[in-house]
Amino acid sequence: MITWMQRHNRYLVWTIWVATIAFIGAGFVGWGSYKYGSKSSAVGEAGDVEISNARLNITYRNLYDRYQALFKGKFDEAQARKMGLLKQAFDSLASQAQLLNLAQQYGIVVSEKELADYIAGMRGFQENGVFNHQVYNTYLQNRGMKSTTFEAMLSDELTIQKLLNLIEVPPVPLENETVASALSVEDKIGYTVLSPDPASVTLSDAEIKQAWERTRDTYMTPQMYQVALLWTETQSIPVTDKELQAYYDKNSFNYVDANGTQAPFEKVKATVEQDLKIQKGKKQALLDYIAVKKGKKSFAETKKLPLNDPLLPKALWKSMVENSVGTLLKPKAIGSRYVTVKIEKVIDPQPMTYAQAKEKVTESLKRDQSAANVEKKAKELLKTIDKASATTSGYIRLMNTETLPPLNRQESVEFFQKLFTSSEKKGIISLSKRMVVYTILDQRFAPVDQNLTQTVQQETEKIKKRVFEEALFKTLNEQFPVKAYAKGL
Repeated sequence: MITWMQRHNRYLVWTIWVATIAFIGAGFVGWGSYKYGSKSSAVGEAGDVEISNARLNITYRNLYDRYQALFKGKFDEAQARKMGLLKQAFDSLASQAQLLNLAQQYGIVVSEKELADYIAGMRGFQENGVFNHQVYNTYLQNRGMKSTTFEAMLSDELTIQKLLNLIEVPPVPLENETVASALSVEDKIGYTVLSPDPASVTLSDAEIKQAWERTRDTYMTPQMYQVALLWTETQSIPVTDKELQAYYDKNSFNYVDANGTQAPFEKVKATVEQDLKIQKGKKQALLDYIAVKKGKKSFAETKKLPLNDPLLPKALWKSMVENSVGTLLKPKAIGSRYVTVKIEKVIDPQPMTYAQAKEKVTESLKRDQSAANVEKKAKELLKTIDKASATTSGYIRLMNTETLPPLNRQESVEFFQKLFTSSEKKGIISLSKRMVVYTILDQRFAPVDQNLTQTVQQETEKIKKRVFEEALFKTLNEQFPVKAYAKGL
């Protein structure tokens, strides 16, 4: 997935460009920033359109948050640097700038009324279905954004949407028929599914130790932090219904359901209460912090934690990594309480002893040996699969809705995709955890399934859009070349 996104970053423009709309629909994720020069400086240009550092910061954070969501929180700045996330953000903005140049050539503009109507129609800024200026202003204040910056971004997005609506052409009947024919190809196959079985691999202690000696530098203990912790509870802080209602009214845009619709107060009252208590508890947490700093209060406990241990939030770990031993960090909210942390000691990673690494080495060695056994067996089976007692499938097609036993649904979809993009009559298809040896026994064109009309239309649109984008950006690259002002972009 990551490799594909990196390779096709330019064609993600339509989905990852302006972060604000996605954030409003999802309940407003925090912006963050990537420090790269002064706030007002331009970091590049395409044609007559400059790419500002402020836009780069926002786009970078939008991409970062999307990758973090994709990996369920297991994504950090080190990984972002490794995969060139900053350059991905810049490339995305460069593509936008090229499109804006083209829009200027065609005289495409967004009027102030169109922009105002669009903002007024955004559900995140509405209260009881009506645009609320206070909600809008509070959103901008909470994120440290000027209305001019926010509205300029939306104006650019609407301009590009207008441009694309004018130059994109929907599929014609012949194109739909061609894709329908491809989706109607059916194969009957003989196949055998091979699964690795690490548990069946027997290893001697000598083999495990030999493998550890070859790879011992890859087995390290995690970096550890010895920290002193002081907790400040907030649940006992009293709040009135009037305070809860007032807090909800001021921050209602933060309380939305899965569809991006503002949730009624009664449905989110418990969450509002916890948020308000956290807000009111910040003062006591700061008083505790000052008391500890002056030696008037002691820490509640001392712990040794591996780097990024889930006990502490990611923002706090980031501060710990950036600060030195002896630093007392200001309190951070965790769930329903605050924690004040002092960094007492940093224990660098050390090579694991054989005893410490043995279990990991054994698992890795068994997994590799089992996979090698499966690959060897698959190659042998491929030679005789025409005569072998393989399982015979019914007629299957790319858009098959059934599974291919013993594969699960996800594995079946992956297999169908690889099978129908292969030109080989027989072969080996590797899945995430298994291998399938197959041979095509028969092939036919089935009648076009009328139930697939919508699917055919969608697939044709995807193919045509991809071809269109490739041709469009080839032209834009020649007409509006991109210039970067900073290294690494």
